[in-house]
Amino acid sequence: MQLINVGFGNTVMADRIVAVVNTGSSPSRKLKELAKAAGKLVDVTEGRRTRSLLVMDSNHVVLSSIQPDTITQRLAALQPDPYVRDAISEQKGAEK
Repeated sequence: MQLINVGFGNTVMADRIVAVVNTGSSPSRKLKELAKAAGKLVDVTEGRRTRSLLVMDSNHVVLSSIQPDTITQRLAALQPDPYVRDAISEQKGAEK
């Protein structure tokens, strides 16, 4: 279980994130409205401007004040690069 910081000390499980969406489009606003109507909207912006929506596998939508690029970078940091992983395993095999 890996957690990712989505702002102001709030975290979500990285494995449960389906999409990170920019808030500038009309469909993202509609997604936010539908989640609010269904009672599945989680606002962790602490009153600041919403910059990204995180769509979870449970159909919850998390509003974050962190840029989508930053969240994507944090997710990528949790997933090691396959080339690096292969190089590490090759190096361990050579040590034996």
